[in-house]
This record gives sequence, structure tokens and C-alpha cells, in this order.
Amino acid sequence: MYGIEILVDEHKNILRLLDCMSASSYGILKGEDVDVDLFKKYIDMARNYADKHHHGKEELILFKHMVDTMGAVAEKLVNYGMLIEHDYGRLYLTSLDEALDAYRSTGDDKLKLDIIANTIGYVNHLRRHIDKEDNVIYTFAERELSDEIKKTVNKETEIFEDENLEKVKEYITWLDEISNKLLA
Repeated sequence: MYGIEILVDEHKNILRLLDCMSASSYGILKGEDVDVDLFKKYIDMARNYADKHHHGKEELILFKHMVDTMGAVAEKLVNYGMLIEHDYGRLYLTSLDEALDAYRSTGDDKLKLDIIANTIGYVNHLRRHIDKEDNVIYTFAERELSDEIKKTVNKETEIFEDENLEKVKEYITWLDEISNKLLA
């Protein structure tokens, strides 16, 4: 199913982003300077690629069709599971952003703890979240959605992708560069 294949492929990119975030956090732990600009770029990609783009497709397309057509089980999985987890991820990013701003303003080394904690909290949370989506939510959707709804999801996903293609390419190019630098 095209719509789900795109989401799974995006998870691979998000996991690479998480690996970079983790590597940068480890660098701080080892005594490296906090690269506030790099962490801000992580937040930018997380908010705009992982959340707005990827979670946008889930929330506006796949999850919406699941809830609208699959009944109570899908409603519980989506509304009381995945959407709440999306909000938790947003909270980690906001807390990280605030810690970075405070660190940039004060240079207080105590804030490194908040930077590391919120980064690793986000990383671990999203890794578990991705595993649930790849191994439970998406397989459930592929199995239970009607062929007609699958076609609708695929068409809506294609339109969404076309509207965001250039910005997505920019994020992936940057991710390729930074992951080659940090993870090589």
C-alpha cells in the first residue's frame, strides 16, 4: 500500500535523525560544546519533517480514515494511543527548544542536563512509537481497511507528497550530510 510504504520509508529517515541527535547528546556528555545551532536544526527537522510532514499524513489521512471506517478499535488505537504519543513528542521538542534558548542566553552548564534529557527522551519515545506504528498500526490498517479506502489513502498521500516535495528533499539532503559526518 503506497500510503503506508511512504510512512515506513520516512521512519527510516526519522530514525537516522534520532541517531544523530543521540550522537550529539553523547558528545555533550563527553565534554564537547553544545552546538545550539545544530540542535535547533534537529528541532526544525523534527517539527517540520517528522511531525508536520510525516505525522501530518498519518493524522490527516491514514488515521482519519481508520477512525472514520474501522470503529472503536481504531478509535482507541489512534485517539488514545498514537495521537497522544505525537503530543508527547511535541512536548519533548518544546522542552528541548526552551533548554537550548536558556543555555544560549546564560551558558549555564546545568542546562546541559536538560538538553541531553529532553533529546534522549524524544529519541527513545520516537523509537518506541515508530516500532508500534510499523509493527502494529500499519499492519492493522493494511489488513482491515477496504480496498476502496486504501485507494483513497494512496491518492491523498500522493497529493500531500507532491505539495511538499521540495522541502522534504532539503531535509533529506541535510540529514544525509549530517549523518555522514556524525555516524560514519
